[in-house]
Parts: sequence; C-alpha cells; structure tokens
Amino acid sequence: MSDKPLGPPRYIVPECLEQVRIRHRDEQLLVVEKPAFLLSVPGRGPENRDSVRWRLEQQFPEVRMVHRLDLDTSGLMIIALQAEAQRRLNRAFAERRVDKEYQAVVAGVLQQDRGEIDLPIAPDWQNRPRQKICAERGKAALTRYRVLERDRRDDSTRVQLLPVTGRSHQLRIHLAESGHPILGCDLYAPPEIEARSPRLMLHACAIGFEHPETGQWMRFDSDIPF
Repeated sequence: MSDKPLGPPRYIVPECLEQVRIRHRDEQLLVVEKPAFLLSVPGRGPENRDSVRWRLEQQFPEVRMVHRLDLDTSGLMIIALQAEAQRRLNRAFAERRVDKEYQAVVAGVLQQDRGEIDLPIAPDWQNRPRQKICAERGKAALTRYRVLERDRRDDSTRVQLLPVTGRSHQLRIHLAESGHPILGCDLYAPPEIEARSPRLMLHACAIGFEHPETGQWMRFDSDIPF
C-alpha cells in the first residue's frame, strides 16, 4: 500500500441545466451565449466534460475554440468552425481588435464616474486557479470602467467594464484589488460579499469583431440576467 498522499479531491462542476443559446451561425463561426456555471471547455475527468465546447460538438463536430469565459461568468462567446477562421480570430484577439463589454455589480459605491485599473497579473501557483497582482512577474493588464448606477441603499454599484487586455480572472481580481469585489465572487471577495449573490454578478454583454472571411464588422448584445 502506497504512503503517497492522495491530495485534494478533484473538483466536480455542479450540473448546469441552462442551454447554450446560438445567436449567430454561418459557415465560419458561431456566436453563442454561455450560461453561468458551465465550463467553456471540458475540465479534468469525464465527470467534468459538460461544457460549451462539448455541447456544441454534438451538432458541430468542427468546433474550434477562440476564447473562454470563466465557469461563473455568463455571456457572449465567439466559436470558430474553420481552421482559418480560428487563426484570424485568434489574431484579432491578440491584436486587441475585438471589442468586449461586460456588466458587473460590485460591493460598495464607486465615487468616480469612470476610470482605469492598471495592475499586472500573474498566476498564483500556490492557490490555483487564483491569480494575483505581481509587479515582478505579472503581465500587463488594463481594465476601463464606467459607473452605470449607484445603489446606496444596497451599498453596491453597477458598472460597465471594458477590458483592454484579456488576462485570466482580470475583471474579478482588478475590481477586488480596487476595493470593490464583484458580488458572488468565490475567489476574490470576502465571504460576506460572496454571500450577497447566488451567482457571480458578471456578464459578457456585448462583443464586436470583423468577420474573418468577409471583413464585415459584427456586433452582438446580450440582455443582462441580473
């Protein structure tokens, strides 16, 4: 019998009963809406295979992922259906030619109507999947925000978020570091702020990009579910 420690148990993602909604379909790509609590791609182990990619592959075996949303985040995603479309879309994301807009509800009342959060982000290897702010090894990360509504009675603020870069957990950690964690955030908010919402109050509500084949500018908007 081995004395090797077993380590922490594998995380099993809760079942998500909401559907992936297809907003646009052509020969090159799909635009879909991901519900909260659904992985973008399969996780470790067959018990965590349910994901946007796995569901779409049942109808579109040629699915090719371009970008991801966190498990807890809902909203719009672009999915390529051709290798060349994937390559061109990947380049558009890398060159920051894709407009991404989110809405979030955060703890506290923001005083400034708009601003920027410019803090470098690096993986927190000792506390995966968390990220951390790290001036030495972090990659540049910039988030622009605009206040949409202040609720002083609820001590919260609804904000529009425009990520210039696309680091893992960027919006969640930037807002937490600014002193205004997103309600329902299980990674970066104190327990009392996480408990204020049954879900992460973060939604990818708009995306704009050039079609990889025609060059036509396309924009999609999604209703906010909270």
